[in-house]
Amino acid sequence: MLCPYCNNPETKVTDKRDSEGVTRRRRECLKCGERFTTYERVEAELNVIKKDGRREKFNRDKLKSGFEKAFEKRPFNTEQIEKAVDEVESKIYKQSKTKEITSSKIGQIVMDKLKKMDKIAYIRFASVYREFADIDDFKTVMKQF
Repeated sequence: MLCPYCNNPETKVTDKRDSEGVTRRRRECLKCGERFTTYERVEAELNVIKKDGRREKFNRDKLKSGFEKAFEKRPFNTEQIEKAVDEVESKIYKQSKTKEITSSKIGQIVMDKLKKMDKIAYIRFASVYREFADIDDFKTVMKQF
């Protein structure tokens, strides 16, 4: 592992935590002394079946981007969002018994997570995911709370 600050190849692990299929390692560079975090994830083949029937490989970055947009200007930090993405990703892999999952199932898993975390983030995501057409769509979702 190269230090991102000085490119020294010698680092030591100061802390290691495993959760939901992700290993988080806190590292310290033996040359410059800077600390940084690395993540190790299992990469399995998973195809997402889109609404129009197309199939594409599951993309964690798309999932994370959706969370980041939903939480924009909300009181959540990067670590909290990363943890939520890890939990959702883990649930997606557990629920995909045939190495395939529909985009609507992923959307529902994300919405369930967002609903527990933040109402505003939930409504933001729902407005895009469910393609809200007017204010009545927002009112319908808000009545759920």
